[in-house]
Amino acid sequence: MANIEIYTKPTCGFCFMAKRLLKSKGVSFSEVNISAQPARRAEMIQRANGGSTVPQIFIDGTHVGGCDDLMALERGGKLDAMLAA
Repeated sequence: MANIEIYTKPTCGFCFMAKRLLKSKGVSFSEVNISAQPARRAEMIQRANGGSTVPQIFIDGTHVGGCDDLMALERGGKLDAMLAA
């Protein structure tokens, strides 16, 4: 099972959509709320190669991107293989 990390904010609709997709896949993920842990925002931006918007999603340490990127992987049939790794 893949290690999934997602950086979020509680007021972010895209974060909710990304988490809903991951939950529908039956996978667990660790969530970092950058509103509650503002010090982790710099960590997120560094790991995401400058990406400062939420969500920022990582699967097995690989930066996937945001919600649109996650949805594109799903539409392209590539997400399940990444989650199963």
